[in-house]
Amino acid sequence: MNVYWLEQSVADVPGPPAWLSTKEATRLGSFRFAKRHADWQLGRWTAKLALATHWKLTAQPDILADIEIHSAPSGAPEVFFESEPADVSISLTHRDGRAMCAIGPADTALGCDLEIIEARSDGFIADYLSADEQALVARVSPSERPLLVTLLWSAKESALKALRTGLRLDTRCITVELHDSVQPAEEGPSPKNASFNSRLIMGDRCWSTLQVLDPQGEIFHGWWQVDSANLLRTLVASPAPNQPILLNVSSEVRLAQKEASHETIHSAA
Repeated sequence: MNVYWLEQSVADVPGPPAWLSTKEATRLGSFRFAKRHADWQLGRWTAKLALATHWKLTAQPDILADIEIHSAPSGAPEVFFESEPADVSISLTHRDGRAMCAIGPADTALGCDLEIIEARSDGFIADYLSADEQALVARVSPSERPLLVTLLWSAKESALKALRTGLRLDTRCITVELHDSVQPAEEGPSPKNASFNSRLIMGDRCWSTLQVLDPQGEIFHGWWQVDSANLLRTLVASPAPNQPILLNVSSEVRLAQKEASHETIHSAA
């Protein structure tokens, strides 16, 4: 099964937001706090651009305005095009001024997550990781721990989105299994586990596999990747997805984004 993804930053979002529907523009104007305003607008832009690119539509404002993202009772995003439910599944996530949208076939259980790799406390590990995951963390060196803990947490976040439960489910009830081996700290590195241990140094955007088991025994297969900006992304789905395919945004859209960014800087000056 093919899944697709696209990532955008706050700087990529054009304005004014004529690409929002009337309802979405009203919703955007209701946010009191600047961060919530910016995050919501970034998420909608990323999703609309990803869907338009996936459907091979032109990313003109009137076309994008016809693509709406509604929230299901669970809070999961649902896509409507020209006021009709679209035959597609998506997942959205944002972190530190960046947003990611994953797209899969309709009725696919799909989740994605973005995280900055950073140290997390022993209390966090005890509160959110399963006993097996805590044992895995204890095996690695302190320098490798931030990546591993962030990866385990991000994979759980993706699975919770696929399950449409969010943090209403105890994260210790779901277990992440990594297909890259993790070398114990007291042993030297080996070629087999180099792809995990050197990931921060490599920053090469290569994808590696993982899987997540939920309390009912369902298995979500997925992928994880780190880039040179210390940003980790995960994606899980059921049925099992092929390696995620990056959507290729048209040169016309990239040019429009560049011009919009230039105009914003010029206006601010």
